[in-house]
Amino acid sequence: MSDPTADYPAELTQTQAAAETVDETANSTGTLESAFSITNPCDRLTQIEVGQRHDDFDLLVELGSGVFARVFLARQRSLQRLVAVKISENRGNEPQTLAQLDHDYIVRVFDQRILRDRDWRLLYMQYLPGGTLLDLVQAIRRAGRRPPDSGRALLDAVDNALESRGEIRPTESSTRAELESLSWPETVAWLGKRLAEALHYATSRGVLHRDIKPANVLLAPDGTPKLADFNISFARNVSGASPFAYFGGSLSYMSPEQLMACRPGHMQDAANLDTRSDVYSLAVMLWELLTGLKPFDDSAAEAARARSGGSVADATALELMLVTRRQGVSAAALDALPTDCPAALRRVLLKALSAERDQRWASGAELAEQLQLCLDPHARDLVDPPSQSWRLRLRPFFLPIALLAGMIPNLLAAAYNIQHNQLLIVSKLSEPAQERFMLVTILLNLSVWPLAVAVLIYWCRHVILVPRRVRRGLAPPAEALARARHDCLVVSDRVVFVVFSCWVVAGLTFALTLQFVAGGIPGRSAIHFVGSLAVCGAIALAYPFFLLTFYIVRSVYPELVAHGQTNPGEAEQLRALSRRLSRYLAIAASVPLIGIVAVSFLTASEIAEVIVPIRVLCLGGIAGFALAYWLSRQTESDIQALERVIRSRAPHDP
Repeated sequence: MSDPTADYPAELTQTQAAAETVDETANSTGTLESAFSITNPCDRLTQIEVGQRHDDFDLLVELGSGVFARVFLARQRSLQRLVAVKISENRGNEPQTLAQLDHDYIVRVFDQRILRDRDWRLLYMQYLPGGTLLDLVQAIRRAGRRPPDSGRALLDAVDNALESRGEIRPTESSTRAELESLSWPETVAWLGKRLAEALHYATSRGVLHRDIKPANVLLAPDGTPKLADFNISFARNVSGASPFAYFGGSLSYMSPEQLMACRPGHMQDAANLDTRSDVYSLAVMLWELLTGLKPFDDSAAEAARARSGGSVADATALELMLVTRRQGVSAAALDALPTDCPAALRRVLLKALSAERDQRWASGAELAEQLQLCLDPHARDLVDPPSQSWRLRLRPFFLPIALLAGMIPNLLAAAYNIQHNQLLIVSKLSEPAQERFMLVTILLNLSVWPLAVAVLIYWCRHVILVPRRVRRGLAPPAEALARARHDCLVVSDRVVFVVFSCWVVAGLTFALTLQFVAGGIPGRSAIHFVGSLAVCGAIALAYPFFLLTFYIVRSVYPELVAHGQTNPGEAEQLRALSRRLSRYLAIAASVPLIGIVAVSFLTASEIAEVIVPIRVLCLGGIAGFALAYWLSRQTESDIQALERVIRSRAPHDP
């Protein structure tokens, strides 16, 4: 069984083996830390001293030690570079595991050397002098567990580590400048996003970490985090690897299922762990960074462990820890959230800390995307609006709002159409012809519009049903969420297509009716008729589109973004919707223009008859265009914010 403390993070913080024992950690932090007690390094490894040369490496400074390994800062003679060298017994599959990983946020392992005469393994890797997140957590605790104000606290911890190692602070760095500008919750989200991407990358190569904790996250001089110590990870792609041989971890960061596997006689449960266990551990660590407290109160487990004589495998202590995790995040931990903590970050972490793993984020990629959302103020305000926001309150009412957005502009258009045609065409028909015309009109409206509503409800069924399931606490399949998000971005086009089709059908039906009941209409009347239909068609296309799109993009679609991971095609779908805004805006601009052009075809007497409808049309069209323009700009800004989040997502594929 491998040693969870003989890791690269311990190396860089110069943590000694005794500091990783359960007793000492419990005394200093009030939590159960390690699944295994640590005593002293292997006797043969104690023979190694600073100043010695082993193979190609001159040992300069000891960085850390554990039961099965010691780690040194060393100079590699052949390449004249500084590396971290981990010296251990030649056993296990750690090099094969680490050889699969090459990622910006994972410590890079260069190679290994085997000393056959002593049966030692020298694993040499990237040296990062910026300390670990454990340094930052300890600094927060020393400050009375009051969360820092900004990302400057992270840079201060890095700079202190650099100074302690005689390193020079970086003078210019875009990453450091970005961190300076972030609030503390945003800094935590920034760190978490990168570590979640690292987890996703490792999982895509069949590697589970299983020991996520602050000491296992190294920091580059610019503050970039790098996940380290896959010493107890399990690589499914390594021949002969077994989850039992690598099982371990730190109790207070473990998921409930990993704690269950720690119980005596339940080691077989280790084989069932998956990436959701690592997601849980990462969320525990991020919560601790955010508040200075772990999210669960393990004081009862501490007391039980003390009564049992300090056995970390004590079944009672483990059961008590499981109970606290099933109860959810403690009230004290919730109260400790910073006042400037975005609602989005709170939601993301609470979901990742669900006791039931099916309720957590399914992958590091999903978690990374959600944390990126927390870094964009505009996008996170869309996805997690304030509790009193209309965007939140109107989310359950998609169907009535969609019907109103379609009906109100069309009722106004119908009123204009009836008034216009009544004055210029229908009033000039014989009384029997007028009666037949009205009968056809009533029958047409009673048959066409209910059919249109039925078609729209069917086309919008995913937008209606999937968010409803989400609000009920049910987890729709990823395919259903993706389909609902897609339908959200095209539902406005579907609505206006159906409504416009109704106007086309109505126009053809009225023309045929006039032909049969009145023997046709004069050419000038036909021009008036076509003109009124053109106005009504433009109204039916433009105004419902902008009203519904504004509501969908600002209220409905963001709710679906908060669940599951988007796919690359959704960014293109958002861009396509943005392009369509300008086209519909041109249609909205045509409404008053068509009204003005229509006047040029009227005689003086006809103008006198329809002057009021024409004025109302022109003034209303100008006001409608102003409203459409404002809605277009607001919607475009929302689309850009949502697109930024989707474009920065972690890729699905390896």
